[in-house]
Amino acid sequence: MTILVTAASGHLGRLVLDSLLDRGVAPATLRAAARRPETLSEYAERGVDVVALDYADADSARAALAGVEKVLLISGSEVGQRIAQHGNVIEAAAAAGVQQLVYTSAPQATTSELVLAPEHKATEEHIAASGLPATILRNNWYTENYAQDLEVAREHGVLVTSAGGGRVPSASRADFADVAAVVLTTEGHIGQVYELAGDVAWDFPTLAATLAEVLGREVVLEQLTPEERVAQLTQIGLDAGTAGFVAALEGNIRDGVLDHTDGTLSRLLGRPTTPLVDTLRTLTA
Repeated sequence: MTILVTAASGHLGRLVLDSLLDRGVAPATLRAAARRPETLSEYAERGVDVVALDYADADSARAALAGVEKVLLISGSEVGQRIAQHGNVIEAAAAAGVQQLVYTSAPQATTSELVLAPEHKATEEHIAASGLPATILRNNWYTENYAQDLEVAREHGVLVTSAGGGRVPSASRADFADVAAVVLTTEGHIGQVYELAGDVAWDFPTLAATLAEVLGREVVLEQLTPEERVAQLTQIGLDAGTAGFVAALEGNIRDGVLDHTDGTLSRLLGRPTTPLVDTLRTLTA
């Protein structure tokens, strides 16, 4: 049984590899794929099969998937390119006769107004059309998404957002990595679509207070309108497109798009999800 982890050199991919190895998966049965395989030399030294895979290169996808029984398709980071890129991996998996494809999707991807959802919805539809036995992991927000906010709070004592009263049931990246390892190594997950989120949905006053606790300094929450937020982000150097994208995500949060948690993540993990404060503390190390 060979398990392939795509995008294995990224933050989530490395954590999945670590979790699989910690669960006793033999290194020789793991294949780690990355655009630059040399970045995974430490895993190669442990006996993991390290291969090249560029989502945009269908030939590299076919080569990486050859002989694989299970694959974790970690969603790509190139917004606007992901439908075609994911499609290359899905088609290669179908051609290889993969027995389980696990995909990291977005919360409520097929029905959500989340600005990130359409590419994930299209990918899920492609997986369904392929006929591959699949498990969909609809990952909510990673707490680590607020690493930059922590640094701003450390330096300036302020948390800036246009998310209003929105709530975020975030969990640590390691929580999501561990659940990916669970569904790749235990039975009963084929055909399942899991909505995964942290146990607690926090609001931004709570985030500001938690940042203050972790940093040992006052952190003031500054709520902006969407227009003010775009102007502020542009002023600090973001291009207009990126600033608008950030404001749109915060608008989704403000509208409650992420605010749903039913305990599925902690149930699959067999433990509570990592509290907000604990993950933020690791980011200060």
